[in-house]
Amino acid sequence: MTITQLYYVLAVAENQNFTKAAQKCFVTQPTLSMQIQKLEDELDILIFDRSKKPIELTDVGRKIVNQAKNIVNESYRIQDIVDQQKGFIGGEFKLGIIPTIMPTLLPMFLKAFIKKYPKIKLKIEELTTEDIISRLNEGHLDAAIAATPLETESIKERVLYYEPFVGYIPEHHRLHSKQKISTADLDIDDMLLLEDGHCFRDGVINLCKTFKNQADTSFQLESGSIETLIKLSNEGMGMTLLPYLHTLDLNEKCKQNLHFFNEPSPAREVSLLYHKSELKMQIIEAMQDVISGIIRGAIKFQNVEIISPLPK
Repeated sequence: MTITQLYYVLAVAENQNFTKAAQKCFVTQPTLSMQIQKLEDELDILIFDRSKKPIELTDVGRKIVNQAKNIVNESYRIQDIVDQQKGFIGGEFKLGIIPTIMPTLLPMFLKAFIKKYPKIKLKIEELTTEDIISRLNEGHLDAAIAATPLETESIKERVLYYEPFVGYIPEHHRLHSKQKISTADLDIDDMLLLEDGHCFRDGVINLCKTFKNQADTSFQLESGSIETLIKLSNEGMGMTLLPYLHTLDLNEKCKQNLHFFNEPSPAREVSLLYHKSELKMQIIEAMQDVISGIIRGAIKFQNVEIISPLPK
């Protein structure tokens, strides 16, 4: 039994196809099939039911795949140990970031991070929280940045910063004249929300107390981007809430529509996520240091109340 054979098994289990798995592993399909067959012969069992289309795991195959994930991850840790011993911070690093954080945070830290750690090859994807959790568990991401806490046993969280919610309230709205707003002022009926799948949307709904007695049909408008919400709000379609970092690049006219909350300000917790197997920790810690250092100068709020990103 070899780690390579287990790696091939994981590839077939994920792709449910020998040809696709071979392409992902950069080997020929006969080579991959032969190695898996050798492993099955050695164990005297079938890992895959090849009669099914797409290919399925057998009952014992599912148990083997679960154990193979642990073994392959632990094999990667040996390289981690060597890298840490040598003080090497480099190699490929796959990072996922949720859509409501990507456009504001990434431009703030990316240039500084690349300059400080030129040997790291970053691969960054914009993903939903659900996809991030799935990919971290499958080993397809090394880390991610998302709103927390997520209460996922297999995922560890390192808090980067707390980002307050800010009201965006256009002229002629009932709350526009108020200097500061409170959660009691919010009415879900005139609130513009992000569409389903965004954890920031769930945070806003959790903040709006009136939602408890409202049906989903009470939403007037939903959108896929915060920029669209701002434009709709400017057209008099309702108010919305923005993450604080999104307010920094608004033009002066739009900034006149910003209304901060009474303290403690409702806020989201933004964290660096990684699998409990703790691979590539030297890169994760390097990223945490760079982001924390940069964000310290951007967010001055101290007295905040964390709003859960999980739907109630």
